[in-house]
Amino acid sequence: MWKLKNAEGGSSWLQTLNNHVGRQVWEFDLKAGTSEDHLDVEKARADFNDKRFIQHHSADFLMRLQFARENPLSPLPPQVKIESANDITEEAIQTTLMRAVRFYATIQAHDGHWPGDYGGPMFLMPGLVIVLYVTGALNAVLSEMHKKEICRYLYNHQNEDGGWGLHIEGHSTMFGTVLNYVTLRLLGQAPDGGQGTMEKGRAWILDHGGATAIPSWGKMWLSVLGVFDWIGNNPLPPEIWLLPYFFPIHPGRMWCHCRMVYLPMSYLYGRRFVGPLTRIIMSLREELYTVPYEKIDWNQARNMCAKEDLYYPHPLIQDILWGTLHKVVEPALMHWPGSMLRERALQSVMKHVHYEDENTHYICIGPVNKVLNMLCCWVEDSNSEAFKRHLPRILDYLWVAEDGMKMQGYNGSQLWDTAFATQALISTDLLDDCGPMLKKAHMYIERSQKIVQVI
Repeated sequence: MWKLKNAEGGSSWLQTLNNHVGRQVWEFDLKAGTSEDHLDVEKARADFNDKRFIQHHSADFLMRLQFARENPLSPLPPQVKIESANDITEEAIQTTLMRAVRFYATIQAHDGHWPGDYGGPMFLMPGLVIVLYVTGALNAVLSEMHKKEICRYLYNHQNEDGGWGLHIEGHSTMFGTVLNYVTLRLLGQAPDGGQGTMEKGRAWILDHGGATAIPSWGKMWLSVLGVFDWIGNNPLPPEIWLLPYFFPIHPGRMWCHCRMVYLPMSYLYGRRFVGPLTRIIMSLREELYTVPYEKIDWNQARNMCAKEDLYYPHPLIQDILWGTLHKVVEPALMHWPGSMLRERALQSVMKHVHYEDENTHYICIGPVNKVLNMLCCWVEDSNSEAFKRHLPRILDYLWVAEDGMKMQGYNGSQLWDTAFATQALISTDLLDDCGPMLKKAHMYIERSQKIVQVI
């Protein structure tokens, strides 16, 4: 049975400034839970699966079941029944608040924060699985139970038409469908597996033009994996990071998440990195396209995008820019003497990557650049200390609920949630009930502050 562990380390490669308070990691324990617990979990999973097209969000049943045992609920005053506006009295409000506060105490972790699911996007787990696959670390990081829960999640959030969306409530897209289909294949699912759901997913891809119509991030991930050619990508030149900062187009002026994603992407593009061409990879080359792989027009594929994914068409000037970079600039940078500039740019990019990794203790600013940075570290040196420090931080991003295992939009929203919860609890004036909660929350907030200067 899955068990949530809070404020624990567990690896000599982990770094911390606050003894890991707020860290939330799920671990599978064969001995955990009673037979009744196991039955309750299976029922919650079945109920979610039955209603998956109507109710897309989980209720964190596994966490609540665990906390109900660890933090027993205090006796509650009788529930207030409201039949008319005249029934809403100060006493009724106080009673209802007391009930809410006492329940809220049961889902607070021992280190003072309130854990919870921060999932939703459907394009995060594929990046992780692809990186673990190409680096050969898939089986070392993800146990068979991890893989089972990841597959459960992906199947639960497949749309009725066979595709997957950008997020769990989104319409099917080429980006979501290709990446999640590929993820299931890398996790061991057969092309005809999942009781027909894999075939439905592949049919959606082929019926909508095949994987050549995947958007740019998807083209990059497939190129890394070896099921898309790098020449089918519009350029991501790392040399742009060598520009003086006062240039308006310097990537350092971009929104933080944008620049921190395109930073490692530019390294992988500059290296033209491709993972090992295994049997599964060769099979995917046949499964994802409407024409034989060797006959794909990669130059045409550069600007292809499925209509389901197209939010804003390229203006003509952008296509001219991409075409010039692709046909003129890139060939020059791939050969001497231009290759000397390329190598200098790649080294500069990796300095930025390492700076980001070290200053975030290898958690990074978000899940996309987390796995991209990890891959870059491995490409630079497959036995590097940086790559080894990245691996245990993967677990910080994974969350388990009755719908399966997801990769979260960050390693959680612990401080954010605790700060708001603290303000709300103080505003109730129920200090006798809130006192112990507030004391633990204060401890967590205090220990979450930066206490050393980051240079």
